[in-house]
Amino acid sequence: MMLSMKKHIPNLITLGNLFCGTIATIFAVQSEFKSAALFVVLGIVLDFFDGFAARLLKVSGELGKQLDSLADMVTSGVVPGIIMYNLLDNSSFAIPSLKYFGLLLILGACYRLAKFNIDTRQSDSFIGLPTPAMSLFIISLPLIQEYTTFEFIQHLISNYYFLIAITLLLTYLMNAELPLFSLKFKNYNFKNNVMKYFFLIASLILLLTLKYIAIPLVILLYVALSMISNYGKKTTV
Repeated sequence: MMLSMKKHIPNLITLGNLFCGTIATIFAVQSEFKSAALFVVLGIVLDFFDGFAARLLKVSGELGKQLDSLADMVTSGVVPGIIMYNLLDNSSFAIPSLKYFGLLLILGACYRLAKFNIDTRQSDSFIGLPTPAMSLFIISLPLIQEYTTFEFIQHLISNYYFLIAITLLLTYLMNAELPLFSLKFKNYNFKNNVMKYFFLIASLILLLTLKYIAIPLVILLYVALSMISNYGKKTTV
């Protein structure tokens, strides 16, 4: 009986992620970006803990894997796509019919999650930008636009061509054959985790100093450090 109940705990956490994503979707449609961002972050936190709980309780299974991707599809796929749609709809020099271009993020996230489920290479690292990272990047944009005092950044985020470029870049990065390091620690030895520790410390400094502006910078730093790490491995081979 206890084992039967225990195996459902990670899946309940995953459903919590889906619940948060559903609420975030409602807020995103209503252009309530701050509330949408809050529930996306809560969903991503639950997304981390469902895997942690599954490993801790030793109840990992195929159902949990599929359920996890379905929940991520809403929280880290549908929500950022709707937010980008709204940003394009309100942007300067907008071509009305092309606001649907923002929904390309949803298609890219769906394809990335489907590939992840059948790709055995991504147990300890990632191939392509994880959908939660893309989602965090997108949900930060309207918050930066609202709270930053830098007019240049405000104008940049309201620029139609900039938003199209971001949509294309993130859609590509999600599905690129680009190895990215995972933040899972097999051990906490500094020498074996220099890149991870540097990333975490740099991210903390950026977040404390730049607040919302730091979020897309942290995502770009993650990609850049992964590329540097990959180059270093190739040169040592």
